[in-house]
Amino acid sequence: MPINSYIFVAIALFSIGVIGVLTRRNAIIIFMCIELMLNAVNLLLVAFSKMHLADAANPALKVATNGADGQLFVFFIMVVAAAEVTVGLAIIVMMYRNTHSVDVNFLNRLKN
Repeated sequence: MPINSYIFVAIALFSIGVIGVLTRRNAIIIFMCIELMLNAVNLLLVAFSKMHLADAANPALKVATNGADGQLFVFFIMVVAAAEVTVGLAIIVMMYRNTHSVDVNFLNRLKN
């Protein structure tokens, strides 16, 4: 599959995530849209890593690489995203316990 297809899908996923973050008020939906944006970036990292591996396989370049750089970055992004999910869901649960709503407009009540 050409790299243009991966770029198009990643741009579509990232755009859906940005639109969801900007238009929604539910904290859980916003959280899911942020994860969607991270997955779009992961898709691009893997696609470019695959493209770089195909270019490095050209014997004229004489570059020895295994093409795992993009996959390693994706792995670390997934680890950070898992930590983000843990902290974010804890914040959302505490917000729900205090306000009985997950609407982000009620976050001003948590200041008191």
